Amino acid sequence: MSDEAGLVEASRRLAAALRPGDLDTTLSNITAAAVEVLPDVDAASLTVKHADGRLETVAPTDEKLMDIDAAQYELREGPCYEAAVDTVHVTSPDLENDERFPRYAPVVLRAGIRAQAGVRLFESPESNGALNLYSGRVGAFSDLGLLSRLFAHQSAMALDYARQIGQLREAIATRQVIGQAVGIVMERFGIDEAHAFGFLARLSSHENVKLRVVAERLVQAHGQAVPDA
Repeated sequence: MSDEAGLVEASRRLAAALRPGDLDTTLSNITAAAVEVLPDVDAASLTVKHADGRLETVAPTDEKLMDIDAAQYELREGPCYEAAVDTVHVTSPDLENDERFPRYAPVVLRAGIRAQAGVRLFESPESNGALNLYSGRVGAFSDLGLLSRLFAHQSAMALDYARQIGQLREAIATRQVIGQAVGIVMERFGIDEAHAFGFLARLSSHENVKLRVVAERLVQAHGQAVPDA
């Protein structure tokens, strides 16, 4: 198969693997697709750097990656740490002889990992995200090339879609719970919808909390179920 034909086939497989879904499903699809589509990848995870600096591993394809990633966060050393915090693209085809990671390398070598790469997938004011790729083969990831860029692009599109779905669901849930709270206030005080909404808005302003929070408290106090986002 030619390089061009291989890229087309990889693109097709990526499109099939990165199915639209909610955020958790999309994150799991990304790491599973990395193992399925990218060459030499035995396991994958995602590192999310939150606005407060906290690092979190999500959607690992192998549970041993939780400890491996945690070691990188603790030591502040390793490809996935650097890709999430400092550098967009980090590869280490031979961890045993990589002088950049003297403290981390022994940890990952004991787990049978010989090569690793970190690829930044997204950046936002709230968080950064990097894809972590692990291989038991020395020399893996020497040239991730166009396929890795294609993967990052496709993954970013899937994540953007998932965020939009999450925001839409949150907006719908917010509207529903505020509607429930307005109905409760109307019934309790015998007022119309506009005045009931105004009452909730004033309460929100007085307590300096979001209108949704005020509505949720009222609905829960009334013994009703709060809709999930």
